[in-house]
Amino acid sequence: MKRRRDLLVRTLSCLRCFFSLPKKNPNYTTKRKRAMEDSTSSSSERYCYNPILRWNPQVEDYFIKAYGSDHFSRISKALARPSCYSCIRVNTLKSTSDAVIQKLRTIIKEEEEDANVNGSESESEIGRISKCQLPGLEDYVVFFRGSGPHVIDYARPPKEIIVSRKCAEAVLRGAQVYVPGVIACSAHVEKGDVVAVSVGVEQPALDGGGWGIGITRGTVLLGLDTDPYYFERNGLYIGQGTAMMSRAGMFRVSQGIAVDMSNRVYKLPSFHDVLEGEIFLQNLPSIVTAHALDPQKGERILDMCAAPGGKTTAIAMLMKDEGEVVAVDRSHNKVLDIQKLAAEMGLNCITAFKLDALKSVWRRNDSDITADLCCSEETDDVPIQSSDLLGSHVERNSPIIMEGMSTEKSGKESVSNEKANERTYVSKADIRKNIRRMRNGSGRNQCNGGRVQNSKGFSPNSFDRVLLDAPCSALGLRPRLFAGEDTIESLRNHATYQRRMFDQAVQLARPGGIIVYSTCTINPGENEALVRYALDRYTFLSLAPQHPRIGGPGLVGHCEFPDGYIEEWLRPGEEELVQRFDPSSPLDTIGFFIVKFIVGPKDAQFGKSCASS
Repeated sequence: MKRRRDLLVRTLSCLRCFFSLPKKNPNYTTKRKRAMEDSTSSSSERYCYNPILRWNPQVEDYFIKAYGSDHFSRISKALARPSCYSCIRVNTLKSTSDAVIQKLRTIIKEEEEDANVNGSESESEIGRISKCQLPGLEDYVVFFRGSGPHVIDYARPPKEIIVSRKCAEAVLRGAQVYVPGVIACSAHVEKGDVVAVSVGVEQPALDGGGWGIGITRGTVLLGLDTDPYYFERNGLYIGQGTAMMSRAGMFRVSQGIAVDMSNRVYKLPSFHDVLEGEIFLQNLPSIVTAHALDPQKGERILDMCAAPGGKTTAIAMLMKDEGEVVAVDRSHNKVLDIQKLAAEMGLNCITAFKLDALKSVWRRNDSDITADLCCSEETDDVPIQSSDLLGSHVERNSPIIMEGMSTEKSGKESVSNEKANERTYVSKADIRKNIRRMRNGSGRNQCNGGRVQNSKGFSPNSFDRVLLDAPCSALGLRPRLFAGEDTIESLRNHATYQRRMFDQAVQLARPGGIIVYSTCTINPGENEALVRYALDRYTFLSLAPQHPRIGGPGLVGHCEFPDGYIEEWLRPGEEELVQRFDPSSPLDTIGFFIVKFIVGPKDAQFGKSCASS
């Protein structure tokens, strides 16, 4: 018996050593607890929103020289997050701020009551609506304060959906997840499932040839570290929602809502199809830009790059719809958008034309005279637009007529087309293109079917005020999750393009008139450098004060690049006459820049150079 008992004790001792039984291992509980804490910590770091905006190294160095390392770091952090509020411009020709606030509160109350009926309780958003208190904007600007960032309790591990960067940026501004934005999805996702939404941001290509997303659309996510972009998606979770269709449906259909976002990192309202014609969702600096132009009743004003029409309609509203606002854009569909917005807001003083801003100044030559004579004989019954009387030379447009085509040329081409029709041949490339168009819908360059008017340009000195909200690098828009594709060369190309458009604006503004130039970028080369170019080249231009002034000062000095190029900015005393909106400032806007010029008397030499150019 004694030998059997000793054998049993030795056996139990061996088992304790082999399995490290917790009762005999005081460190076991501590180690396990530490491992669980590490796992929880890593999960909290992964399932959160803490983006790091990546830049081209040369561009980053350039901005650090301009702003300083700490300031640029704050700007980058702010750009990767949405503004904490939405800015609503009220159409005072149809409503008032008080009436709009009351209607929005009623809509929100009804939505909250519906949500409570469905068992979802949330903090009331009625108190988040308020009038803007900034001077000059109190009567027609309303703020809707959002909230965030919120900490979201994701399931571990969650069913996941990866969306594209552009889709994620829209979701952070209040949109839903639509089918085209879905890249990858967990297996066995069914309609009604709760899914976590993360972002696939561009990464450097393995061959060093730029940036891209190395994920095939429709990829199955297994929740393992072998999933595409598993580690790159750490800190890039933007919320969770309810799947509105199965995984198979998301990659089978071409449109529709894929995920209804019920729990967002940033909660901002979506005003899609809300109070159409009474309100317009617009960034605060864009509203200030229209104010800086200071349009007056009865004036003739040009908006050179007008789409989608936000500033155009703001100008018309400030003029009380009395005068003429000419809006131009080179895209057919964008001109239609301007016309649609003007009609929704009940504005009659806006005339929209299809025109490249680089060809805004009309040059009359012999072929134009011949074309005008021919057209006058054939279109006597067509009413002349008011713009025609004031220097705009317009021709009626149909989808198959090219801008600026003369009658003689079109006649010759019609004969050749008749011969070509006798032996019509459709290539395989055209067949494939038509198939893609049927599958993907009309592209950006495809006509929506509406009619617009083409313009050959406008006479010099024919506008009282000119707004040039120039196409730019858009490095001030937020939220922005990627900025690596912009290079020093591309930024310089933007600046060159903008100077050419500004040259057109200077010719079109009459002596004594006003030019306002604006961009939505933080790049000094497209902002302060253009001011330097304008003041040095056109001595009859001078900087004018702006009202209201709520932005910060401009950048003074210059920047010398490694290739020896020196970029000149503002000189001391000029910085307070421009407005620079800093995304990292307490105002919490997008990055934006506004400058206002007064056009002085133009000398005869300038007129001759314009005529010969």
